[in-house]
Amino acid sequence: MITLNPFSELSGFIPPLAMQIYIIAMFLLVVGGTILDMMHKKSAQYFFENAKKAQKSAKRTLSGGEKTSLAVQTLANEVLTSSEFKNSRRRISHLFTMYGFIIFVVATVALIFGYPTPDTAAPSILPILWHLGALMLCFGGYWFWFFIRVDVASEGVKWYNFNGRGDIFIVGLITMATFALLWSATMGGGALNTLFFVLFIACSTVLFGSVFWSKFAHMFFKPAAAYQKKCIKADGSRENLPEDYDLTDPAVQAKYPDIPEYMGTNPPNMGLGISAEAPRHY
Repeated sequence: MITLNPFSELSGFIPPLAMQIYIIAMFLLVVGGTILDMMHKKSAQYFFENAKKAQKSAKRTLSGGEKTSLAVQTLANEVLTSSEFKNSRRRISHLFTMYGFIIFVVATVALIFGYPTPDTAAPSILPILWHLGALMLCFGGYWFWFFIRVDVASEGVKWYNFNGRGDIFIVGLITMATFALLWSATMGGGALNTLFFVLFIACSTVLFGSVFWSKFAHMFFKPAAAYQKKCIKADGSRENLPEDYDLTDPAVQAKYPDIPEYMGTNPPNMGLGISAEAPRHY
C-alpha cells in the first residue's frame, strides 16, 4: 500500500486534468482566503503601521547584514523548529503536524502533476512520502486534539467540544489525512473505497476553502510578526515599552524611587511567575 500511487489508480475514473484543476482551485482558495482574512482583520495594515511607528522610536538603524541575520534566526527558530513553544509536547505535536502537512501536500502535487496515470510510474519514494506525510499529520493532529487541546486537567475541554472557527483548521487537517490513508488502504474495495475518497475530497475542500474563517492564514502572518519582534528589540524601539532595568542599580532606583520604597534596595528574584507550575487547578 505505502508504495502505491493512489492517484494513478484514480485516473481510470477521474481524468488527470480534473485532478490538476482541483489542486489549482484549492491553491487559489488558499490565496484568496488569506488575502480576504488580512483585509478583514487588517493584519497587514497593522503590521506595516506598527513597523513605521517602531522606526520613529528606534535608537539605531539596523544594517542589511543584521536584518538578514534576524531573518535567518526567524526562519530557523520560529518557522523550522517552532522554538516559541515552551511546552515540549505542544512543540513536538506542532512539528509533526507542520512537516506532515508540507510533505503530504508536496507529494500530492508531484504525484498528480508528474505521475497521474499508470503509464507514468512514479518513483517509489513519492508514494512513500505521501503516506508518511499523512501519518505524521494524524500523529501530530490527534495528539494535539486528544492530549493537549482537550487536557481536562488544564483546559477543562472535552474531546467532543467543537469550537467552530477555532477548531475547523485542525479538524480539517486530521480528517483529510485520515480519510486519505483509509482511501489508499481500501484501494479496490468498491463502495467503501469510494466513500473514503469522497470524504477525503470533502475534508480537503473544507480545509482549503475555509481559510477565511479558520486559523490557516495565521501561518503566513506569524513568521512576519516574529521577524518584526526581533527587529524592534535589536533597534531599541521595543514598541515604546520601557527597557529591562536592573532593579538593584542605584541609578535605576534614583529614577524610580518607588522601587526601594516598596521592594527594598536589593529586590529579590520575582520567581517564575506563571511558569512556576503546570495549570492543574480546574
